[in-house]
Amino acid sequence: MNNCLEFTVAIPTYNGANRLPKLLECLRNQINTENLSWEIIVVDNNSTDNTSQVIQAYQENWQCSYPLKYSFEEKQGAAYARKRAVMEAKGQFIGFLDDDNYPTPTWVSAAYAFGKQHPQTGAYASQIHPEWEVEPPENFERIAPFLAITERGSLPLLYKAHKKLLPPSAGLVVRRQAWLDSVPNQPILTGRVVGNMLTSEDLEMLSYIQKFGWEIWYNPAMEIYHKIPRFRLTKEYLIPFFRGIGLSRHVTRMLNIRPQMKLLLYLAYMFNDLRKLIFHLIKYGWKLNNDLVIDCEMQLLLSSLVSPFYLWKYGYLKHKK
Repeated sequence: MNNCLEFTVAIPTYNGANRLPKLLECLRNQINTENLSWEIIVVDNNSTDNTSQVIQAYQENWQCSYPLKYSFEEKQGAAYARKRAVMEAKGQFIGFLDDDNYPTPTWVSAAYAFGKQHPQTGAYASQIHPEWEVEPPENFERIAPFLAITERGSLPLLYKAHKKLLPPSAGLVVRRQAWLDSVPNQPILTGRVVGNMLTSEDLEMLSYIQKFGWEIWYNPAMEIYHKIPRFRLTKEYLIPFFRGIGLSRHVTRMLNIRPQMKLLLYLAYMFNDLRKLIFHLIKYGWKLNNDLVIDCEMQLLLSSLVSPFYLWKYGYLKHKK
């Protein structure tokens, strides 16, 4: 019996019991997959709610031709949950959906078709529309992409390495072989957990795939809706969130730089961060603490500047090449 499938949908989740049912219904209603062999794997990242019971209840009543599987990853962090999914996936392609991502009915078929049509592609991203619980603040579109909102037009786009721009992991499809060939077993960034605010683990993973010569694409035919609850638009959530993005930046900036160029590029990044920080203070300093978007941008710039010092101080880089 051949254990290989064509496509795996992987859902890393932490305490997603209330969010998973809507996503599973979206996957149960996929169309144009009659001739596609695929599976769904829910990776429970050490949840403390009843996630496992929710999945068990779905499994008992699951009458689809494609299986619904449950996997448990004790080590918390999105990077560990995704790694578990890759280890257990049977599909040639692995489509990652967060538990608050709701794909359109053609997402699976469009995802598989794009991968087959682009053999040099190691990973490719969805078009992501926001589903706001409440209206975002004024000028929020300036920072919205950091919340995994990706609306880059109706044509496929290649992410070119020199532009230093990569998509989020929400709705991302990875060629399993590209992951196995490129991504190290122990990344530096593992995802936000209690006591660790660093994020951008998805960008580190994609940087490795790109470094090994695989292409990264945006595929607008894969559409998902990202539910953004009220609390994610508060200062209490956004300031630590942007601090975590900034503090992790040294990792993703340096990953694909040749060793002999690292010192020069490090100094260039530091100078540019400082320049942007001063310019931001001159332009918006009088609005700080009164404008959430400006506060978030300020936090991102400041944290990016101190990123290498923070990472060295707390030992994130000492065991890395």
